[in-house]
Amino acid sequence: MRILFIGGTGTISSAITRQLTRTEHELWLLNRGTRRDEVPEGVRQIMADINDEAEVSRLLGDIKFDCVCEFIGFVPEQVERDFRLFAGRTRQYVFISSASAYHKPVRNHIISESTTLANPHWQYSRDKIACEELLMRYYRELQFPVTIVRPSHTYSERSVPTGLHGTKGSWQVLKRMLDGKPVLVHGDGSSLWTMTCNEDFARGFIGLLGNPHAIGEAFQIMSDESLTWNQIYETIAHALGVPYQPYYVSSAFLAAVAPAEYDVEGNLLGDKAVTVVFDCSKLKRAVPGFQAQIRFEQGVRHTLDYVLSHPECQQPDPEFDEWCDRVIATLEEARMKI
Repeated sequence: MRILFIGGTGTISSAITRQLTRTEHELWLLNRGTRRDEVPEGVRQIMADINDEAEVSRLLGDIKFDCVCEFIGFVPEQVERDFRLFAGRTRQYVFISSASAYHKPVRNHIISESTTLANPHWQYSRDKIACEELLMRYYRELQFPVTIVRPSHTYSERSVPTGLHGTKGSWQVLKRMLDGKPVLVHGDGSSLWTMTCNEDFARGFIGLLGNPHAIGEAFQIMSDESLTWNQIYETIAHALGVPYQPYYVSSAFLAAVAPAEYDVEGNLLGDKAVTVVFDCSKLKRAVPGFQAQIRFEQGVRHTLDYVLSHPECQQPDPEFDEWCDRVIATLEEARMKI
């Protein structure tokens, strides 16, 4: 197959790119080339800003694809642009949505593709829902060959996944652990969550490409492993060789006092603060033999090894660190007064 990725070097797509280069498929990436040195040999690149529709159309010429995969589409206007560019040019258009689009507050902790989409806490999720609705209208009314994929918390080797962090990523959370400082944990750390290594996600995703059972359908791709946030943080602390020192704080309180740029209401109340268990049986029917293979304690050790050996992944965030200290100090002061 001839496959085009819009993006192709991000947290999710980088693993898919690597795995596809080990197959007979012809892979093209359409992006601005900012991570050109990370693109595997044999991958063809179209270097352009996808938002420059006229230039992209010119560069594509009369090339047609078996699959076009959109990894950096977030709002309906981008979906409309893709429809203009690729209608009649591809046999399958795969849109990366988000599992955060599922109904909040959760009415049933078992989540499947038929779970209602609604999220009053996060604009990001509402935009993804709007994109999905537009694409399904294109499918029903114009036969645009759509497949929707909903990932949840997928991580790569570049960043350790945490429940809460600042604008510069999760390194500062690890630094607090290494410095013997407590880390903020939403709620009491007992809600269940699912972490998925991008290498596992890639195997499920590739199974949907060119798959006739995927057209007009939505799929979620996750690990079957469910962990509490305490288990997640304990696993990270153990891999770092330090004690786990949680400081539990209400998610609602964190959302109320966090700087707007942390988007805590969306990230916690709209996503990570609620127990969810994903039912991936639909994916397994469409992709026989798929099974996530990497347990979190295995995957996070690999990620930690990479992060600790690559200084560029260690971005200090003193503002977030100071904010964590202020939250803890404020709550301790209140506790002492009662």
